[in-house]
Amino acid sequence: MLKKFLFVTSLVLAQWSFAQTGTISGKMMDGEFNDVLPFANVLIQGTTIGSSSDFDGIYTLEAEPGTYTLTFSYLGYTTKQISDIVVEADKTVEVNVTLEPASSQLDEVVVTTTVSKNTEASVLNLQKNSVTLMDGLSLEAIKTTGASNIASAIKSVPGVSVQEGKYVFVRGLGDRYTKSILNGMDIPGLNPDKNTVQMDIFPTNILENVIVLKSAAAELPADFTGGVVNIVTKDFPTQKQMSISASVGFNPDMHFKDNYVTYEGGGTDFLGFDDGTRDLPISKETDIPNPSNSAENGSLEGITRSFDKTLATQRENSKPDFSLGFSYGNQFDVGDNKLGFIASIDHKNTTTFYEGFENGIYQKSPDSDVNELRFDRIQQGDLGSNNVLTSFLTGLSYKTGRSKYKLNLLHIQNGETKAAFFNQETQLSNDIDVVKDNLEYYERAVSNLLLSGKHTSDDASFITEWSLSPTLVNVNDKDVRLTTFIIDPDGFSISSDAGFPQRLWRDLKEVNAVGKVDFSKSYEMLGNKSMLKFGGLYSYKQREYDIQNYNIAFRNFATADLNGDPDAILADENIWTVEGGSGSYIRGNFQPANSYDSDQQTTAAYLSNEFKFSEKFRAILGVRAEQFITHFTGQNNTGTEVYDDEKTIDELDFFPSANLIYGLKENVNFRFSYSKTTARPSFKELSVVQITDLLTGRLFIGNPDLTPTYIDNFDFRFEVFGDRAQMVAFSSFYKKFEDPIEIVAYSNVAPNQITPRNAPSADVFGVELEARKNFNFISESLSDLSLNLNISVIDSKIEMAKGEDQEFETRQIFARDGETIEDTRQLQGQSPYLINVGLNYNNRENGFETGLFYNVQGKTLEIIGFGQNADVFIQPFNSLNFNISKEFGEEQRSKVSFKANNLLGDERESLYESFGGITNRSSFRDPGLSFSLGYSLSF
Repeated sequence: MLKKFLFVTSLVLAQWSFAQTGTISGKMMDGEFNDVLPFANVLIQGTTIGSSSDFDGIYTLEAEPGTYTLTFSYLGYTTKQISDIVVEADKTVEVNVTLEPASSQLDEVVVTTTVSKNTEASVLNLQKNSVTLMDGLSLEAIKTTGASNIASAIKSVPGVSVQEGKYVFVRGLGDRYTKSILNGMDIPGLNPDKNTVQMDIFPTNILENVIVLKSAAAELPADFTGGVVNIVTKDFPTQKQMSISASVGFNPDMHFKDNYVTYEGGGTDFLGFDDGTRDLPISKETDIPNPSNSAENGSLEGITRSFDKTLATQRENSKPDFSLGFSYGNQFDVGDNKLGFIASIDHKNTTTFYEGFENGIYQKSPDSDVNELRFDRIQQGDLGSNNVLTSFLTGLSYKTGRSKYKLNLLHIQNGETKAAFFNQETQLSNDIDVVKDNLEYYERAVSNLLLSGKHTSDDASFITEWSLSPTLVNVNDKDVRLTTFIIDPDGFSISSDAGFPQRLWRDLKEVNAVGKVDFSKSYEMLGNKSMLKFGGLYSYKQREYDIQNYNIAFRNFATADLNGDPDAILADENIWTVEGGSGSYIRGNFQPANSYDSDQQTTAAYLSNEFKFSEKFRAILGVRAEQFITHFTGQNNTGTEVYDDEKTIDELDFFPSANLIYGLKENVNFRFSYSKTTARPSFKELSVVQITDLLTGRLFIGNPDLTPTYIDNFDFRFEVFGDRAQMVAFSSFYKKFEDPIEIVAYSNVAPNQITPRNAPSADVFGVELEARKNFNFISESLSDLSLNLNISVIDSKIEMAKGEDQEFETRQIFARDGETIEDTRQLQGQSPYLINVGLNYNNRENGFETGLFYNVQGKTLEIIGFGQNADVFIQPFNSLNFNISKEFGEEQRSKVSFKANNLLGDERESLYESFGGITNRSSFRDPGLSFSLGYSLSF
């Protein structure tokens, strides 16, 4: 009996002891080629416990609780020892390492460091060892800023600015010259006319890192100039990870305001989609009769009554912002293989309210001795918006001994309700004063699937990677309504002078399919390791777009009897009937000019070679060929231009690239790069479509004669890397544009109409300074305090188009007395300077972080003047934000964070600027000071 008891006790103790082990896991990187280091060795010093990295550079060790030193080694590379690694029972500690190639000396060199210093240094390893000009934003760096999404954190990257709180621009260049990709693949965002995906949809807890590439390489897409932002998600979490988060935001100028402007929508608006309330109530093909046609007008009353009667804004109390998030990740053993899983869902509800917003359209006087601008129209009033955004991302990864497969699904759902009530004073086009009610709803959905694989040879010298990524985009502007009453001396009225009440439905459907394959082969050249890369890509994008435009007219009806109430227009007693013969009725039928169908096809192939001239001199040379073809089906408003699957662009281009890096010392690099890239017109731009913004009254007119822009890019960079993630870098760049595309005024007589046009050429020069420094040089106790600084100064010049009715000549015709017109100006969308400064304190031991972050970009040309139309400039917005957070609990799993944004109380403003220092507002919004309080729990 005693023997049985001792035997069972021994088994229990053995199992208990086994269960008390912990895990050390991480990735081993090749410092020579900034790639994973497969089949390298790792050993726990003083034990026989060891392992080797797999083809993906991943290693895993099991060890009893304790403090250890790891030794990492690989033939031809410097051995590295990392100490102070604390292993706890049933937990995983992540230790990533980069091994540098050994020099030709005979003595073995061992580099030693602590685990904390190694974690800090790994932030810059990717940047330091990359041959292309790159800035990285690791998950550690994102956490430092206290940001919950990429948009809030990426402003700390040199030369990067964020517009509208979500769109990333690089080096002050506009959206046209910046590209966003997810895990290396092109995906469209919620706004399919933008090159960049909005960054506020990606929560930080599912990210591996964010890479901003500023110089081109053959394997990258050719359609970028400022930079490529690559968002990389985790595939194999090192351990089970689950977290929930919630936050609430308050702006005293926007929230709990009882005069907030909105209107009654559908029952599912809070989920980001309409429940059908705003659907078009009739078929698009319905032939709406005229009330004067007695033979066919019997259906008109029923058609009119089917439309929603709500046309007026309403006032109610505005609610605060809030967000909810959940993420999960884990990996599982499946025999000898591994299965990884991640999932994240993020929901945000944001309310903005601009009291006293302004929009204006101004022109120069026809008299050259008058400097003051005269207004065509001025709008002043209140604007409310409720934006609901839900994003869902899930991924599966399966890894065998020589292969890895990934399946990612991303869905983004967005619904935005907007309402505005404002007065408009018109002076030039029509001398009347009006009051307007504007109701809008936008529903956007993006679904993206990514299937990819990676396969290696036995020695990992030959790697094949492939990806397939279909995307479906639906954008619906549902029942956009604009009602205009003329202000008369004795009341209100509606007439054609100011326009009849409008109802719009706009539907966009886009299908994208992208496939690519990449091959890389490691080999020896001149006694040094080299890398040959080649591959190809095919992309197909097809868009259908159509507009259903209706208005409300009146027959034998005095609109003054409506007393200025928009909701009375479609009241039951005011709708036209056959019997009564008077009242309001719907009119409008399908117009071919309101729809188009277009597609874009890109076929690409590339070849590049990365090699070393010597121990200190590396290069990557390559060339990319892309054939870009577009087709367009549609017609203009008059029917004089009809396109039937007509080929509008067919270009085969070659894009060479060269990236050189010279290591002056182990921690000092000098870089030079040259590349040729392109910027292509969007679907909307390369069309004959006319799209009206009912709020501002601006009309966009497409241009099917646009040609692609081609850019020659030159970059120089000198960088010095220190310990504890410190560095300083100085960069300069020059870009030569051929046929840049800009948005300009359509003509002198229509200041509210804009269109895209090619300019002859442009030049952009810039310098950048980046520095990251902690304060341990004053005292070691200040080592947790650090300063991040990056400054970009940029000068741009574009050659104006010359000739009759072109920009240069029309500017001369309408020049003011004493004004000299140059034939060059600033490039549209190019900011002259960017400044990012961050002072941050981060104590990892007690989980306390706080920081103050400042960001500003210089005055930027927004709308190009033409003839009588003056230029419009976005004014600098000085953003000063404060973050503070504290982790609680023995394992610091709970975190409370507080943020305050726009501490300087700056305002967003665009101004018309003309000779003599004359300025007038084009737009004005006051975002006010906002606060948010957040809580997150990891378990």
